[in-house]
Amino acid sequence: MCASPGACMARLARRIEDRRILCLIRLYLRAGLLEGGLVSPRVEAAPQGGPLSPLLSNVLLDELDRELEKRGHRFVRYADDCNVYVRSRRAGERVLDSLTRFLAKRLWLEVNRAKSAVDRPWRRKFLGWQREAKLRVSPEAVRGFKEKLRQVLRPGRGRSLRKVIQQLGPVLMGGARHERGRADSLPHPSSVSRACYKPIDG
Repeated sequence: MCASPGACMARLARRIEDRRILCLIRLYLRAGLLEGGLVSPRVEAAPQGGPLSPLLSNVLLDELDRELEKRGHRFVRYADDCNVYVRSRRAGERVLDSLTRFLAKRLWLEVNRAKSAVDRPWRRKFLGWQREAKLRVSPEAVRGFKEKLRQVLRPGRGRSLRKVIQQLGPVLMGGARHERGRADSLPHPSSVSRACYKPIDG
């Protein structure tokens, strides 16, 4: 989902009284994007993965949460990622169309239809995880984590062991926090540990 900076600021102003904070956020939203050494204008409010993106998503989508609760839907949302659970495909398609209209009309937000679908929960990933008989890390998340490790550990960079450890630490800690926060109840080692740490341990 995306929103224009103007729409985003209008909703933030309803909750934030300090004009200095609003001014700082407005400057951030209007700042250009640096791509390939060139600065281009920003057409969306907050870029995916930006430091303010989760916060702004929660502010903008609080009204969506209330609407889903009013309708009696079961749902889970983190930032702009949201899953709504219904009993049938027909109900799912109806809810998807209804929420798309709601977001466009009430919140001036556009649903990314390429990433949205009506499907079984275990066929969709949410925050890098897939729900099966037990929770497991999605293959995409494993591949992304292994690629980060390869970037740090690739040979021929002429670095000291201390430097390698300094660069490797944040990557491993980030993966561990992501895994520990969601998979404490799993009875066996997670797929991230098996797939990513085994090549390093030999």
